[in-house]
Amino acid sequence: MNAGDTAWLLASAALVMFMTVGLAFFYGGLEPQRNVLHMLMMNFFSISLVTVSWVSIGFSLAFGPDMGHGFIGDLHYAFLMHMGGVWPGTHVPKLAFMAFQLMFAIITPALVSGAIAGRVKFSSWVAFVLAWSIVVYPLLAHWLFDSSGWLYRLGARDFAGGAVVHASAGTAALIFVLMLGPRIKQSRATYAPHSVPLVLLGAGILWFGWFGFNAGSALGSGQLAANAFVATQLAAASASILWAFMERAVTGRVTVIGIATGGVVGLATITPASGFVGPMPALLIGALAGVVSFSAARLLLRWKRFDDAFGVVACHGVGGSFGMLLVGIFADYRSNPAGLVRTNGSHINGLIFGHWASLGDQAIAVIAVIAFTAVVTFVILIVIKAANGLRVPEVEEVGATGLNSLFDQVAYESEPAPANN
Repeated sequence: MNAGDTAWLLASAALVMFMTVGLAFFYGGLEPQRNVLHMLMMNFFSISLVTVSWVSIGFSLAFGPDMGHGFIGDLHYAFLMHMGGVWPGTHVPKLAFMAFQLMFAIITPALVSGAIAGRVKFSSWVAFVLAWSIVVYPLLAHWLFDSSGWLYRLGARDFAGGAVVHASAGTAALIFVLMLGPRIKQSRATYAPHSVPLVLLGAGILWFGWFGFNAGSALGSGQLAANAFVATQLAAASASILWAFMERAVTGRVTVIGIATGGVVGLATITPASGFVGPMPALLIGALAGVVSFSAARLLLRWKRFDDAFGVVACHGVGGSFGMLLVGIFADYRSNPAGLVRTNGSHINGLIFGHWASLGDQAIAVIAVIAFTAVVTFVILIVIKAANGLRVPEVEEVGATGLNSLFDQVAYESEPAPANN
């Protein structure tokens, strides 16, 4: 057991948990004032919900001994049994590893909330988060984060969650949005950010926490963590600049929200590659991410049936998937010899090093994650819709107090007080 590695991993876990708070502020600022409490609650309560599901069964399904064929772990670690000692292949306690992975499980379904803003029942959101954190996320984590997972054994690599976190969240957001339908026209017409400073604060917290997200995934405090840290910063910076350039070229102006969104896009896209590429490829990956995700966001705006309130699909779904594919192009064995090796001992390198197989493995991983997430998310939502409904009543969606009224509170003193029932 190494004290330095353990300290870094625990600090990284705290940084990643803080990201969910940053996400709440980011999405909350994008909300109109009448709905901000609803958004804050959806994100903040996810921390508690997923913590309980993860320690009960989720962690064991993700990282327990494989039950066969690399699909799912068994219940060896259910309710945190057998958690003494060091996590295999690391110098950190099992509990520290579990806590770090918990924070990933928390933020993944929370990302979905930005797509369905303004129209989902809070009770249905709670049911979705609990179900999704048990039957979707742990399996994806097992496939790509655990060395016994079938995609990991295939040769696909996801350093910190491009597919497991971002592509899956973007896919779930896509299915959720299509099942909910667009916001009522009257609501959508008045759906403007109520606090741009809050958006920027949230983006800053996300950027800050992302160093734990990516560099913490090294599971130690050495050279690999430093590489992932620098790659994270460079990709976020270049994506923000390219997003601003694209925004200026298309709309004639640069916005604070656009620059913040571009930074988040770069962070999401570098996530799967941060421990597998050097600094200069990371800079290029961020630049490509800014162009691709901005273009995807503009394209999705033309789909009238599709109402992704805050661009979760374009930013996280497209960004995470694109980042996974870029691993297959830019992965450099020299940056991470322990992580970029196949089960047969051969090295994993990207397309630019003449290795075509890696790009194919990454594409298979992206397709598998998207397909599985889409199908299971659809089933989960069908069940919730039949049992409880998904959408809030029209009077709550367009009312003066909006969805804040669900909590019998106001966000600011200037907000109209909810009527007593």
